[in-house]
Amino acid sequence: MGIALVAALLVGTAVLVGAAIERADGTLHVRWPPLYAHWDLHVGPGTPAACAVAVAVVAYGPSLAGRLPWRALLGAVWGTATAWTFALALIDGWRRGVAGRLTTKYEYLQVIDRFDDIHGTLRDFTRHILIDSPDHWPAHVAGHPPGATLTFVLLDRVGLGGGAWAGIWCVVVGATAGVAVLVAVRALAGEALARRAAPFLVLAPAAVWMGTSADGYFAAVAAWSLALFALAVTGCRTRLSAPAAGLLFGLTCYLSYGLTLFALIGAGALVLGRTPVRERLAVLPLVLAGFVVVPLLFTLAGFDWWEAYRLLVERYYQGAGGIRPYGYWVWANLACTVLVVGLATVAGLRRATVTLVGRRSEVFAREARTRKARTREVLARPGGSDPAAAPRLALLVLTALLALLVADLSGMSKAETERIWLPFALWLLPAGAFLPRPRAWLTAQATVALLINHLLATGW
Repeated sequence: MGIALVAALLVGTAVLVGAAIERADGTLHVRWPPLYAHWDLHVGPGTPAACAVAVAVVAYGPSLAGRLPWRALLGAVWGTATAWTFALALIDGWRRGVAGRLTTKYEYLQVIDRFDDIHGTLRDFTRHILIDSPDHWPAHVAGHPPGATLTFVLLDRVGLGGGAWAGIWCVVVGATAGVAVLVAVRALAGEALARRAAPFLVLAPAAVWMGTSADGYFAAVAAWSLALFALAVTGCRTRLSAPAAGLLFGLTCYLSYGLTLFALIGAGALVLGRTPVRERLAVLPLVLAGFVVVPLLFTLAGFDWWEAYRLLVERYYQGAGGIRPYGYWVWANLACTVLVVGLATVAGLRRATVTLVGRRSEVFAREARTRKARTREVLARPGGSDPAAAPRLALLVLTALLALLVADLSGMSKAETERIWLPFALWLLPAGAFLPRPRAWLTAQATVALLINHLLATGW
């Protein structure tokens, strides 16, 4: 509880200091720092459903996670996460909570008609990034590679146009991210810990922003890329999972520039792979073969990723990014992350750190002695009572934390990280598997989410 109290104090400090700065000079450009939100006490049609889902997960989640067949558990996680996210979104009502989220002047749907000629638009994409360029892109279009906008263009082309379908897409696809994280945890750290983590991946405050931010969809693509890579480095259908992982990581890089940092988490997964080092390294050419597909297609279409990123940095400092003070956001972003992942995750991360530091030498020495004696079949089997399972999970979640800290120090995400960092935040949630009394901690998670959505009108 000590670290949870410290995290709560960090949030309180960020709120008070941020409010003082915003009143003094308005440089934060948010109305309820550290969140992009404003005070709005309200209830809505999603209130009863959100409360019901929260009660059900707290009461039955841990026990069901322990006894459901694995595939049934994955389906239950997806279905419950979808229900939880929709219910939270509908607290704001259908229009404000779902259908209108991606139709504002900053969002992708504003430019659908400019992609009638997709090839021509991609060729000229970089010419409209800077804010002083003719017909400059809206903030989110300029701030992302065109793969993000193209997703909604293609949805429109198949008859699923408009804000409602875009919102539904982001929620339904985004909810699969938790499933992907469980697949990876099972492969790298064992089924027992994956089952313990499952309720925390469902009942997370992050769902407030998963519905219906496009970053929830980005989070799912990145998560499945990493999950497939985890399967590949544990010897599971490597010839299929490795190139598929690379393909999705290539797509991830064309959805959001910052998600290239997922390579750090991928490096952690490579270390944790359960096959011999030589076999793990042999996976990388297959991953690379899949990875080059998306960059090659966009490059042939005329889009220059590196030039676009250079112009994005310039555009970032032309807008609020050039005004918002780094000295506040470099630590207030972390307070924002506490609200996204919840106090349970913070407590779990402390236990993960203790687990990794306390047992590192013992675990790695044991693995070195026994690695040669294990058969590939046993190595690929994710269940069982592996004594190294807890340190493996600890390393995975702390690698995700490292990627998030690198993003923070870059200064390219001053504010609005409650949505921007969703892809990284989801990989912190399995730290809940380290906690005793899961129902108490799940109650805390649900309480944070419900309070945020009922007391604040969030911008995403």
